[in-house]
Amino acid sequence: MSRKVTFDSSPSPGTVNFGVGQPSPDLLPVGLLRSACVDFLDNAHPQHVNYGDRQGDPAFLDALSRLLATEHGAPASPDSLFVTAGNSQALDFVCTLFTRPGDVVIVEEPSYFLAFRIFEDHGLNIVSVPVDEDGMDVDALELVLARTKPALLYTIPSFHNPSSRTLSRERRERLVGLSRTYGFPIVADEVYQMLWYDEPPPPALGTMIDRGEVLSLGSFSKILAPALRLGWIQASPRLLDRLLDAGVVNSGGSFNQFTSRVAAAAIESGLQLDFLETLRRTYASRVRIMDEALREHLGDVARWKRPEGGYFFWLELDESVDTTALRPRADALRTGYQPGENSSSAGGLKNCLRLSFAHYGEDQIRDGIARLSRLFDEIR
Repeated sequence: MSRKVTFDSSPSPGTVNFGVGQPSPDLLPVGLLRSACVDFLDNAHPQHVNYGDRQGDPAFLDALSRLLATEHGAPASPDSLFVTAGNSQALDFVCTLFTRPGDVVIVEEPSYFLAFRIFEDHGLNIVSVPVDEDGMDVDALELVLARTKPALLYTIPSFHNPSSRTLSRERRERLVGLSRTYGFPIVADEVYQMLWYDEPPPPALGTMIDRGEVLSLGSFSKILAPALRLGWIQASPRLLDRLLDAGVVNSGGSFNQFTSRVAAAAIESGLQLDFLETLRRTYASRVRIMDEALREHLGDVARWKRPEGGYFFWLELDESVDTTALRPRADALRTGYQPGENSSSAGGLKNCLRLSFAHYGEDQIRDGIARLSRLFDEIR
């Protein structure tokens, strides 16, 4: 299945496109990054701007391990971490090393729509497992595993994109156990793990690397700035060796030496944790505002669960509604969303849509939802 869905760039002025899953401009911390850059460069050794170790800069890995110990629910060893250029690059890299064309990758239904493009680039066959209130349906997964041998399983366990559901602690344990029993790697996209607004989610799958086949992917795109193109993989020694043996790593060294030193400075100074708290407060308020606006304007035509973290609201409408067909009409109203069909590996979920609360301030959220409600006047 060829997908033509592409990355949503920043919308034109005056448009409130809730399909954009990016931080708002006021949450891009230029001043923080300037301070971290100065801190790093004022104390830099020339070797710090060389290629860098294959696994990543030791000072960064040490700082990151302490951040993860605080935020992911368990101690993290620097030896278990590997520097990447963000989760998209990490996912593509993992597919390169662990799959071959024609292999099966298991995903959630729904799932992150642009991950499908990466899997298709590698010639993989996508098999889906449904998501319910507690995340991936592990009972349904067991039925799939009885007849299918996957090369990978891709999951977004905390504040799932697009549904915002979180995999329960019990299901995390079962999933990791299944990876061990059936011998497949779990690729856990844990980009939203730290973005909780009520209570922290269960410990990240990255804390369970000693109990199963887990590759935990994390990124600074959502907790600091996307332009850093900086992330990490947390894995067991056996899986980490696969990453370190890759030709591209041995040719070029660290995927992101310079930026990782800047991020290390931000962590060491306390600026990263302070900014993370700012993000949590700001997004928690935006969740409340969007929930109130949805209740006022779309409460009679849509169903949703208020997110407890992440970036997204997931709305379900009557089965007769086709949000893909309606999407061009949203442009005329100078608003937008991601149709549910984009997040379905099988072309379903046409009566659903995804809204991001991250890219706009509170007044814009209210205005955008009011515009969006006009799209559904005819089904009221």
